[in-house]
Amino acid sequence: MTDRDSQIQQIIEQNPGIQFREIMRSSGLKNGVLSHYLGKLEKNGVIKANRGPRQVRFYTPQITEAESIVIKALRKQTPRDLLLALIKEDGLEFSQLVKEVKKSPSTVSLYLSQIVEDGLVEIKIVQLKKRYHIKVRDLVDKLIEDYRPSLLEKPTSGFEDIFNSF
Repeated sequence: MTDRDSQIQQIIEQNPGIQFREIMRSSGLKNGVLSHYLGKLEKNGVIKANRGPRQVRFYTPQITEAESIVIKALRKQTPRDLLLALIKEDGLEFSQLVKEVKKSPSTVSLYLSQIVEDGLVEIKIVQLKKRYHIKVRDLVDKLIEDYRPSLLEKPTSGFEDIFNSF
């Protein structure tokens, strides 16, 4: 294993769910060089790549599928804010969540439906009102504990929120 291999592996270990451009920034490697090393590391089973629409996230092989879903949510500002709001006070209504995360209702709706679809949050009807409850609290707590600050203090740009609200 070369120095570059271990440098890239270390970046991914410390920042599970990291995207290509973030690795490029952290490592200082150019696009083609980084692509080569990531391909080699993935082929050898040293890292794994989760390919989604318009994005690839990199993890160590130890990260489970359930953990990678939570990590993906924690690496984006609005879903993270929603999860943290529900950890702070479970069973919030939509309007309370909008107020809590300080985003437009359409942005909150978009990300809330995503984390519900991903199985991180569930909806319960209480006294004829929809309330949102966190389903994976222990897993969120564990991942924040294990990977702070990388999951909490380096959000991807707000640009993604703006773009996704259209």
